[in-house]
Amino acid sequence: MIIEEKINFYKDSLGCFEETLDKYRYLLDQGKKSKPFPEEYRKDNFKVSGCQSQVWLVPEFKDNLLNFYSDSDAFISKGMITILIDIYGNNTPQDIVNSDFEFVKTLQLDTLLTQGRTNGVYAMLNKVKEYAKVFLK
Repeated sequence: MIIEEKINFYKDSLGCFEETLDKYRYLLDQGKKSKPFPEEYRKDNFKVSGCQSQVWLVPEFKDNLLNFYSDSDAFISKGMITILIDIYGNNTPQDIVNSDFEFVKTLQLDTLLTQGRTNGVYAMLNKVKEYAKVFLK
C-alpha cells in the first residue's frame, strides 16, 4: 500500500468511531501491535525531541526502502508512532519526502489530541522526514 492509501485507511478506521474514548482505544490498540523494540536502540540520540513523553525512532535503510523501529513510554504516543511508521515505513526516502505531511489534519488528530500531543505528532513526522532526507540518493 502506498502512503496515501495508508493515510486513508487510518482516516477511515478512526472515522468509524463516534466517541472520542473509542478513538483513544484505537490508538492504544495500535501501540499494542508494534513490533518489539531492540533495547540497544533505547538511546538519547534516537529520541524524538518535542514530545511530551519519550519517543524513540530508529531508521533502517535496506534495499532502497526506509523502515523504522519505534517505541514510547506513553501508550497514546506509542500508538501514534506505530501508525506513523506503518504509513511511512517500507517506502523510498523520495516517496516519504514527497508525501503530504498534513497527516494530523487529515486524520483530524488535532481535534482528538491535546495541543502538546499534537505537537509531539508533528515532531515525530519531522523526524521521519529528516531521516528520509538523510537517505535520499
